[in-house]
Amino acid sequence: MTEHPSQYPAAAAIITGGARRIGAEIARHLHRRGLSVCLHYRGSEGPARQLADQLNAERAGSAAVVQADLAEEGAAQRIHDAALAAFGRIDVLINNASAFYPTPVKKATPSDWEELFASNARGPFFLSQACAPELARRPGAIVNLVDIHGLVPLRDNSVYSMAKAALVMQTRALAKDLAPMVRVNGVAPGSILWPEGDAEAGEEAQRAILEKVPLQRQGTPADIAGAVAFLALDAPYVTGQILAVDGGRLLNM
Repeated sequence: MTEHPSQYPAAAAIITGGARRIGAEIARHLHRRGLSVCLHYRGSEGPARQLADQLNAERAGSAAVVQADLAEEGAAQRIHDAALAAFGRIDVLINNASAFYPTPVKKATPSDWEELFASNARGPFFLSQACAPELARRPGAIVNLVDIHGLVPLRDNSVYSMAKAALVMQTRALAKDLAPMVRVNGVAPGSILWPEGDAEAGEEAQRAILEKVPLQRQGTPADIAGAVAFLALDAPYVTGQILAVDGGRLLNM
């Protein structure tokens, strides 16, 4: 964890997978809203520390980093402890970290299952469990990054789709179990960023996807960050909901 003495500001958030892409934009957005942020990463140490340094330059002691593999036992407690050590409190948990790759039925392996469920379902559950007592002191909020393919499956991605579907049900179940002091909601992104190294993200495939989006454009990480902030900070009477931020794509799936 970065060594930045904390003055225990008004609110603090954990963002898993907070070093890059959508996670980094969520971290920046919440930081602009006045929160301190604990950036979890698995392998992206350089980007995580660079982002934390940028945020700390804007507001001293407002960002920390913690490394953990969500598939490993003890990862949830490690992340929880790092946030408390840095900021003295946890007000918001954003379960954003996610593994994603195709698993055609004939080729899927038990290791694929374990990896995809570890980051997309098991990790969020046990981190929510670890943070729940602290969140309940606030009251607090959990926002899970689901996926429209947790609602409608993606061809050749059955294991990923099932893992995200489990996260949808986890969101609803924990909204019941952690009420009334902790709200739990989900954001289901549509086409926001093309997957890195994914052959399906070729120009022809991109056009085919965007043809199904009524708004006729790809979304941006800022669209997701705004939705996350709304559910985490601005919707005190909303819990157990999944907000699709997809340009209307679900209408054509």
